[in-house]
Amino acid sequence: MTTRRNFLKKAMMGTALVSVGGVLPGFSAKSYARIVGANDRIRVGAAGVNARGFALANNFCKQKNCEVIYVCDVDKRAIEKSIASIEKITGNAPKPEGDIRKMIEAQDVDAVMIATPDHWHAYAALMAMKAGKDVYLEKPCSYCPEEGEILVKAADKYKRVVAMGTQRRSWPNVIQGINEIKEGAIGNPYFGKAWYTNNRPSIGIEKVTAVPEWLDWDLWQGPAPRVGYKPNFLHYNWHWFWHWGTSESANNGTHMIDLLRWGMGVDYPTKVNSYGGRYRYQDDWETPDTQVINLEFGNNKSMVWEGRSCNGRTIEGSTVGAMFYGEKGSMVITGSDGYIIYDLDNKKVKQVYSKIDIDARNLVDPAKELDGFHIRNFLDGILKGEKLNADILTGHKSTLLMQLGNISHRVGHSLEIDSSNGQILNAPDTKNLWTREYQKGWEVKL
Repeated sequence: MTTRRNFLKKAMMGTALVSVGGVLPGFSAKSYARIVGANDRIRVGAAGVNARGFALANNFCKQKNCEVIYVCDVDKRAIEKSIASIEKITGNAPKPEGDIRKMIEAQDVDAVMIATPDHWHAYAALMAMKAGKDVYLEKPCSYCPEEGEILVKAADKYKRVVAMGTQRRSWPNVIQGINEIKEGAIGNPYFGKAWYTNNRPSIGIEKVTAVPEWLDWDLWQGPAPRVGYKPNFLHYNWHWFWHWGTSESANNGTHMIDLLRWGMGVDYPTKVNSYGGRYRYQDDWETPDTQVINLEFGNNKSMVWEGRSCNGRTIEGSTVGAMFYGEKGSMVITGSDGYIIYDLDNKKVKQVYSKIDIDARNLVDPAKELDGFHIRNFLDGILKGEKLNADILTGHKSTLLMQLGNISHRVGHSLEIDSSNGQILNAPDTKNLWTREYQKGWEVKL
């Protein structure tokens, strides 16, 4: 069956053929250009455009061969803001849609950008794949490990291009730094440390109250069992409630633990444990604001993630980072698109600077220009069959490391892991956390 994606690829190839061998029979150069120009654009529906999704939608609409034709959110205000911004950038206003299910069903949508809260990620991505859409999915790719496994299977079953938003996988200098590690710049990298720090304020203590008129609270909850509305659930604060969020570890930790996993060449761990809690304030925040996750792998390798949401003291002079320790030296990749290599005597032997300013604590758009590389990689994966820098399997493996840490934290003990697939061994008390309870009719099923 000829899909529009295949047609786009053929159209792009046809453009190349015309440039080499002339215009196809029966067409003038001008008429052929009109045909290709009308069909070589990826038409994107953007879901979840209040904060991070607002920035991503703006970035997508600036890309060559891409058009954001829908913006979708359960917050009417977010839709209006996003439409105005995209229209200002492109001169064209995308269509508004309050229900992601209707947007995904639209025949004119080729790909879906998902920047909803975490509990929606897997459900929305799976729904899009079933509808024949390619998917750009913000991290973490899933709320729980079982959902991640389902997404990996779904991408293969439905033959879709699915990328996860670990954008540093596409940053030029970060790629160069990882390649230096793999080429032996610091010898065998046997230990890694990743971190995130911030000074997040208290979210207070709230009571269940009336739902504001601008919000579709039922649809916001989606796959999660229904609860009453509290003002401090939204918008960003949902991260700190286990009912919807995945803690700072999967929120920001996924980025840097992904770098460690990439550079150290590891997949699934053998042991995981986690310590921490909600230490700074006494409020409605449930997940840890202070957490350490230890991960042990085969071949004498291990890594640790340290998260401090409410004490912003930096490590290695940076609010976020990944440090590799090897036999011959060490390398640090901080929040920027750059890295530093040290020898065993702590002498700096090489430094690669970023030419683009980055604010790692910016909740919306910390690295706009650099993120464009990752979006471009996704679009070229659709148009040209280019290999994705962060496909869904890669994304699932890195997400899982943080999910395992959270499971260890919640059950209160260390976990033994099957290093061939990431499954937890000999711990029946973790079974309900490998998956989740769903609102009836909203189950994530392949």
